[in-house]
Amino acid sequence: MAVETSRRTFLAVVGLLSLTACGSNTGRGGSAQGTIQQWYHAYGEDGVQDAVRRYAAEYPGAEVEVQWNPGDYDSKIVTALRNSGVPDVFEAQVKVDWVRQNRVVPLDDLLGDARGDFVQTLLESQTVDGKLYGIPQSIDTQVLFYRPSLLAKAGLTPPATLDELVEAARRLTADGVRGLFAGNDGGVAVLTGPLLWSAGLDFLDAEGTGPGFDDPRAAAVFGKLRDLHTGGGLLLGSPTDWSDPGAFVEGRVAMQWTGLWNLPKIAEAHGDDVGVVAFPALDGSGAASVPVGAYSAMVNARSADVEAAKAFVKWLWVDKTDHQAEFATRFGTHLPARTSLVGATEGTVKQVAQFVVDSGRIASPARWPDRADTALSDAVSRIAREGAEPAGELKAAVETARSEIARLGK
Repeated sequence: MAVETSRRTFLAVVGLLSLTACGSNTGRGGSAQGTIQQWYHAYGEDGVQDAVRRYAAEYPGAEVEVQWNPGDYDSKIVTALRNSGVPDVFEAQVKVDWVRQNRVVPLDDLLGDARGDFVQTLLESQTVDGKLYGIPQSIDTQVLFYRPSLLAKAGLTPPATLDELVEAARRLTADGVRGLFAGNDGGVAVLTGPLLWSAGLDFLDAEGTGPGFDDPRAAAVFGKLRDLHTGGGLLLGSPTDWSDPGAFVEGRVAMQWTGLWNLPKIAEAHGDDVGVVAFPALDGSGAASVPVGAYSAMVNARSADVEAAKAFVKWLWVDKTDHQAEFATRFGTHLPARTSLVGATEGTVKQVAQFVVDSGRIASPARWPDRADTALSDAVSRIAREGAEPAGELKAAVETARSEIARLGK
């Protein structure tokens, strides 16, 4: 499962509306008449697939066929939107490219009185040029899990700065246990955002019209990732990647950066010997952070019946609050996208919810272009894994990002 502008107020949730739907075939090529094709990526949590198929079967307005998509889901969606009217409805994170290419349709009219119940920064993250293109399904976030007993044994406290994280990873590496796991690429994919935020930077500038990392502090902070790679404390080559808790659960590492969704498996393995912290700040001018993302329900502009597809999205992700609450909280640990559904939280979940309130950042801004993301990721990879000179690598990434942001802003 693997996922972004600040979210300062978090955890807003519910409202009740209702709509039935039907549609006619407009002849644009897609699903069979009266059938809605809905796509999900392959969730790792047990029970999700059965639940979404049950939701589809309950829909009174049309027959809904659910397709589960193992493998590279993001690439499948890009290809499908380019070439087909299928799927009619799919989950993804809104991209400005899709809006500019007229591949998705606005969904503002679906929210009605429920708009104020959704976490507003999530809605903003799915908005381009003032129009909403995705209805958030739930909130995912990532934190640094650690074993308090192992930190105490090493004479350490939970890392509050990047230097402390580098030192902890090194000192916790002992007796066949590595200090930190952040993915088999050493954190390049999943830590780029938190590293930027730790330095007080971001993918985009405050106006959203240029890159937000054209700053010497970007070179400094990605140099810290290089320090992690050379310090000997990173686990690389794990059978599972960062989004799976296997390395932490099986005791191969003392700390792992992974999703809150893994909390049930982690708690089952380690009981009370589990702590969580946000990603630490670079220094006093930076900030701790947790990335916040949300797959949103979207409608393919080439669907054979856009209005029928929109009606189904409204029924499931606006009206059916019981399904929304179950989807967010029953399978793994997620947070609802609507405040009225949050309910009472306690323990680690309450602690992480507060991280989201205090320091949640949008992990994948809608206006952040794919080519800019690739350029930055490639630069960070060369810095961290090959020891490339940070300033030069980032200069090229800044130039690509500036060009792409300007192009897509037209």
